[in-house]
Amino acid sequence: MPKALLLENLHPQARSILESAGFDVTTRTGALDEHELVEALQGVQLLGIRSKTHVTSAVLEQAPDLVAVGAYCIGTNQIDLATAASLGVATFNAPFSNTRSVVEIAIAQIIALTRRLTELDRAMHDGIWNKSATGAHEVRGRTLGIIGYGNIGTQLSVLAENLGMSVVFYDTAEKLALGNARRMDTLDELLETADVVTLHVDGRSGNAGLFGAKQFARMRPGAVFLNLSRGFVVDYAALRDAVVSGHVSGAAVDVFPVEPKRKGDPFDSELRGLPNVILTPHTGGSTEEAQEAIGQFVSNKVRDYLSTGSTTLSVNLPNLALDQPPGAHRLAYLHRNVPGVLAAVNATLAEHGVNIEGQLLATRGDLGYVVTDAGSSVDQAVVDALSSRPESVRLRLLS
Repeated sequence: MPKALLLENLHPQARSILESAGFDVTTRTGALDEHELVEALQGVQLLGIRSKTHVTSAVLEQAPDLVAVGAYCIGTNQIDLATAASLGVATFNAPFSNTRSVVEIAIAQIIALTRRLTELDRAMHDGIWNKSATGAHEVRGRTLGIIGYGNIGTQLSVLAENLGMSVVFYDTAEKLALGNARRMDTLDELLETADVVTLHVDGRSGNAGLFGAKQFARMRPGAVFLNLSRGFVVDYAALRDAVVSGHVSGAAVDVFPVEPKRKGDPFDSELRGLPNVILTPHTGGSTEEAQEAIGQFVSNKVRDYLSTGSTTLSVNLPNLALDQPPGAHRLAYLHRNVPGVLAAVNATLAEHGVNIEGQLLATRGDLGYVVTDAGSSVDQAVVDALSSRPESVRLRLLS
C-alpha cells in the first residue's frame, strides 16, 4: 500500500480521494522544518503541502521513495522544481481552483479601503460616532491598475468592470485584454493612471523586490494598494512610509516575506496598527469552496500520475495525458533528453519478446518521458536493463 503524507491542514477531500485510491494517508495540521520533513518522508511516495512547507534539494535527495509532490495551492516556489525533476519526482499544483476566492477578496478589500470602512469600524468599536463622507468614495468611475494579468488578474478585470471601474493592466508577457481593459506599456504608466493598484504576479525569483519606495512614489496621491501575490515582491517598510505620509490612503496585504508556520504562532509586521490597512494571514484563496476544489484537483492529479503515469499539468515534467487501458502493462520511463533513448527502449523490449501496443513520448528541457504499453507482462530483466542505462532518471512499471 503506497503511503501519502499530507501537511498544513488540507481539506478532508484530499485524504478521502487518496484513501479511496488505496493510499495509507497520514495527515498533520502544520508545516514541517527541513530536518522534520526528511524524517517524515521515509517510506512515503506522495507528499501534499501548501505554501509553508519548503521542499528543498536536501529534502528531495534524502527521500528516495518520494514519487510525487502535490502543492495544494497556486504557487510552487516553495519546492525545488529542478531537483525534483532531476530525481523524477512529479510536482502538481492547483493553478485555477482558488482564483474566484482571491478575486472576491480583492473586490471586497478595494471597496472597504475606498470607503475607509476599517477606520469607521475601529471608531465604532471604540465608542466613537463619526458619520462623515470625508475620504470615502464609490469605486464606480475609478481606475483599477492590475499588475500581473494572469488567471486572477483577468477575472478581477471582468468583475471590476461590472462594478463600473475602468481597468488598466501591466504584464511582461503578451496578454489579451478582456472587455474594455487597456494595456499599459510600462509599470510607471500604470502607477500614474490608477486609483487602485493591485499585485497578482507569480513567485519567480525575478519578481523579488518588484515594488518599493520608487514605485510607491509614482502612484497617484491618495491611491490604494493591494498585494495578494507574494510577500517578497514588496518592500513593506516603504509601504509603511507611504501610508504614514498619506501618499497611499489605504492598503491590503495578504502575504508576507516571513510567515508563521502554524496556526496560533505569533505574527509581527511593520504594517500593524496603521490606519486603513487590512492585514490577512495568507487567506486570499482560503474559502471552504476553494479548499475543497483544490483538494479534489490536486489529489486527482497525483492519484492519476501514480496509477496511470499521466503528467497533465505537471509543473516540472513533460506533459502526457494518459488513461489506463484495460489489461495493459505500462512502462513509464523518465530519462535525460538525449538522442537514441526511444530506440534503446524499443530494442530492449524487442530483445525480451515484449510487443508494443502503444507508445507516447514528450520532452521538456533536459527531460524526456516515454510511456509504453506492452501486450504482455514485463519481467524484471527489462526493468533492470532500462534502469541501468546512463540516461535513466526513474522507471515505473504500472499494471
